[in-house]
Amino acid sequence: MTQTMPLWTPSPERVASANLTAFTALAEARAGRSFPTYRDLHAWSVADREAFWDLVWDTCGIVGDKGGSVLRDGDRMPGAAFFPDARLNFAENLLRKVGPGEAIVFRGEDKVSRRMSWDQLRDEVARFQAFLKAEGVRSGDRVAAMMPNMPETIVAMLATASLGAIWSSCSPDFGERGVLDRFGQIEPVIFIAPDGYWYNGKQIDVTAKVQAVVAQLPTVRRTVLVDYLRTAEKAVTAIPGAATYAAAIARDAGDLTFERLPFAHPLYILFSSGTTGIPKCIVHSAGGTLIQHLKEHRLHAGLQEGDRFFYFTTCGWMMWNWLVSGLATGATLLLYDGSPFHPDGNALFDFAEAEKMTYFGTSAKYIDSVRKAELRPGDTHDLSSVRTISSTGSPLSPEGFQFVYDAVSADVHLASISGGTDIVSCFVLGIPTLPVWRGEIQGPGLGMAMDVWDDDGRHIDREKGELVCTRAFPCMPVMFWNDPDGAKYRSAYFERFDNVWCHGDFAEWTEHGGMIIHGRSDATLNPGGVRIGTAEIYNQVEQLPEIAEAICIGQDWDNDVRVVLFVRLAAGQALDAALEKKVRDKIRTGASPRHVPAKIVAIADIPRTKSGKITELAVRDVVHGRTVKNKEALANPEALDLYRDLAELKA
Repeated sequence: MTQTMPLWTPSPERVASANLTAFTALAEARAGRSFPTYRDLHAWSVADREAFWDLVWDTCGIVGDKGGSVLRDGDRMPGAAFFPDARLNFAENLLRKVGPGEAIVFRGEDKVSRRMSWDQLRDEVARFQAFLKAEGVRSGDRVAAMMPNMPETIVAMLATASLGAIWSSCSPDFGERGVLDRFGQIEPVIFIAPDGYWYNGKQIDVTAKVQAVVAQLPTVRRTVLVDYLRTAEKAVTAIPGAATYAAAIARDAGDLTFERLPFAHPLYILFSSGTTGIPKCIVHSAGGTLIQHLKEHRLHAGLQEGDRFFYFTTCGWMMWNWLVSGLATGATLLLYDGSPFHPDGNALFDFAEAEKMTYFGTSAKYIDSVRKAELRPGDTHDLSSVRTISSTGSPLSPEGFQFVYDAVSADVHLASISGGTDIVSCFVLGIPTLPVWRGEIQGPGLGMAMDVWDDDGRHIDREKGELVCTRAFPCMPVMFWNDPDGAKYRSAYFERFDNVWCHGDFAEWTEHGGMIIHGRSDATLNPGGVRIGTAEIYNQVEQLPEIAEAICIGQDWDNDVRVVLFVRLAAGQALDAALEKKVRDKIRTGASPRHVPAKIVAIADIPRTKSGKITELAVRDVVHGRTVKNKEALANPEALDLYRDLAELKA
């Protein structure tokens, strides 16, 4: 249905004061022509990438030596080299600000709270850097962390990056096998972990898991145990070669130094979700990550020095890496670790009100959970400081958009964003000078040549197809670890279309120039040859109060594919004929008859990755009797057994 009015339009004053508006004026001066609309600015940013990224470097004040070239072999993907002569250090750019102002505010549920000034942060990084140097850590070495989202994690990452070593992290709720499947591939020399963590009001001790992991990582020279549950002093004695974090930073720091290295020098190793095999080790560069995050934070998120920047994330999700880069803008990071529903669903909004949060980042799932809990945070909290609410992790439903404006804030920039671990950033995201339309991501990121293609590699407008990026960009992975000839890297993104990044998302341009993400294209349903995105079904069925959540797959059946919808019911509900009819009617009228499932099956649990994404591919494999290769990537792998040999799917 055609929308006649946006949900929100920025005021003239807000547009005038936006970082993006000031940048547009600078771009016009550099290009020698005007850009009356965002679309005009975006077109220039991908047509003249050298001028665009050169301007981003200058306006963001990147610390380092830029060199004389912006882009070499720009027509090659992979193979393009941005700022090939530049030298910089990632940590140096994040630690530019000094003084007594707050750099980090931390809450571990309602159990732990701490504040750290810019000077304290810099001093602690210097101390941890001294520890790493004493342990012989050098440029290119790997430092791995199984850590909560807390200040010590950021300190250790910055100290690692300051030396040119490579950081990799996951969250402490990963199972032993999941940790080893990741870190075992990259051979770290330092391993950092907590004594435990808090979740839903309970303390979870992980020292036995740390002990087991370290025993199977032979390259680790030293384990650092962070005191979160106040048991580290005792626990460290059970782990050979371990030291407490307090002991590691007790030495005299000396001056904090930064090793400036090439733009493409590795910074992070992130991991694919791993539901289709051992996780791929995706290596991201210091320069590419820095310049992309600065562009997104300043121009798209509108961050300014002194902002209070929050994203609900774990250290196993790329949004943690994205959040930490906010230090480069001079923003205060607001960190929260634990359950967002402890002691109740108001926990994050309590945090927002108390800390005068300006940027509230969360997941679509969280917004939907708040909606289903019938909370109205805008009525119960003073959220007047919040300028932007951001959502990612899965497509935000049209109802989620509406709920934010009805129940959270009527005057807020709601920025649905989408990208991924593969680029440690976004392809499409918020544009603070444009209206927000129900159910739509506002548009492509500057410098990102996004399009939607059909199976034959042709542009399609307002139809569903493959999300692609047709020109190289700085935050493409440097490589995959243990992929010497680049075969895994090329296979992941460039096999479908030559020299074009195919992301594996099913997307659609809108009449407003925005985009709708319909879910993963490799989980796309194809009954009768008609392609259907699973998000379209979820958007309908999860509006029903009887349904807590759902997962949808295509089952091979009778030489075709039939749509199977699994539903986890709300408390006290039963899947009877009346409810099945209600579900089918809702999908038929809200989406289309093609979307109506052939089978609806009640299920007790839905498997998810550690970052909270439902795992359609893993469920599909179980239903078809195929082995799920890496259950350790899942937060609740036992849920997969519920889908095995179901009688409902045999007829």
